[in-house]
Amino acid sequence: MYEALVITPVKDSLNTTIETIKSIHQSEGNFLYCIYNDFSTEETTRHLEEIKAKYNFELINLSEITQTPSPNYRFVLQMAQKKALELNIPLIIVESDVEVKINTLKELNRYSKELGKCGMVAAITENYQGKINFPYLNFKSEKKAIVKTRHSLSFCCTLLTTELLQKYDFKTLSAEKHWYDVSISRKSVQLGLNNYLIVSMGVLHKPHSSRPWKQLKYENPIKYYFLKLTKRLDRI
Repeated sequence: MYEALVITPVKDSLNTTIETIKSIHQSEGNFLYCIYNDFSTEETTRHLEEIKAKYNFELINLSEITQTPSPNYRFVLQMAQKKALELNIPLIIVESDVEVKINTLKELNRYSKELGKCGMVAAITENYQGKINFPYLNFKSEKKAIVKTRHSLSFCCTLLTTELLQKYDFKTLSAEKHWYDVSISRKSVQLGLNNYLIVSMGVLHKPHSSRPWKQLKYENPIKYYFLKLTKRLDRI
C-alpha cells in the first residue's frame, strides 16, 4: 500500500530535475512517484525515458495526451487528484527545483495525520547554506517549529490531504491561471481545513530553475512585468 502519490511537474531544467528525482528515489517509505513531462525538449524527454526504470518513476508525457501548450499545471493537478483519490492516498507535490531529505516525505505524511484538520502541510525552503529562501522569506524570523498559517503555501514541497482532495474538485480550477498554490491554499482554509508550514524541516530550493525568465523579477523587474503583462505569463 502506497503512503502517498508524489508528483513532479517537469519542463526541461534537466540537471535540477535529475537531482529532484534522485532525492525522492532515496526517500524512506513506500511512495508512488510520477513525473509529468510538460512538453520538454526531445533531449529531456529522452533522458527521462532512459532513467525511469532506474529511479522507479512513472513518466507521463503530456504531449501524448493534450495539445494545450505548456504550462499545464491545471491538467497535471487534475490527473494527480484523480489518481490519488482512486488509491485513497494523499498527494505530495515536489517541484523540479527542490531536493528533499531522506525523511521529508515520510515526515510530511506523519504531520498530515497528527496535525488537526489538516488540509495542506509544507516543508520550508532553504538555500545551500540552510537559510530560509523564496518563497518563505516572510517566515525568516519565525521561532515556532510548526506554524498554522493563512498565508499561501507554495507547491515546492507540499502535501495535500485526502480530505482536501475529496472536498475540492480541481476541475473547477480557473483555466485563466498558470499556477494554483494560492488558489488551493485559500480554498483549503475556506473549507474549514488548516494549512501548516514545518519551519523545522527544510528542503533545498533552487528558485525558478525551470523558468529562468522569472529571474528577471530580481534582475530587471521592469522587463519582467512587461513580459508578464504583455504575454500574460505567470498568471497566479
